[in-house]
Amino acid sequence: MTRVVIDTNVFVSSFLGGNPRRVIDLWKEGRVVLCLSGSIVDEYVAVLNRLSMTDEEELQELLALFAQEYHLIFTAKTPTLNVVQEDPADNKFFECAAALKAEYIISGDKEVLSVKNYMGINVLSPKDFLRVMG
Repeated sequence: MTRVVIDTNVFVSSFLGGNPRRVIDLWKEGRVVLCLSGSIVDEYVAVLNRLSMTDEEELQELLALFAQEYHLIFTAKTPTLNVVQEDPADNKFFECAAALKAEYIISGDKEVLSVKNYMGINVLSPKDFLRVMG
């Protein structure tokens, strides 16, 4: 099954619909495996709470899926990488992808997207990833 790391901007945008929502739906349908690390989950929750973008029920559903390890794999240990010089905080997505041998990082961040490919990990926008997944 296809392993993916989903950038926070795509994850948060999924609550608004569109292509990001369709990416998350692929995970919920079991068509992709979501790769996570502690720092990614922490950022997801912090940003969602800060933006008050979710109703509590939707956030709880997602956290429950994380807790049940629903079509996901989690790494507690990631390598230290310096891939995105413009925004070092974005390196966590590459670190997680490298640790869990993800095939894709899905992002809407131009600095992350500018990498295109790192160690065989393809970096795609939600629209391009959906095209690949057919």
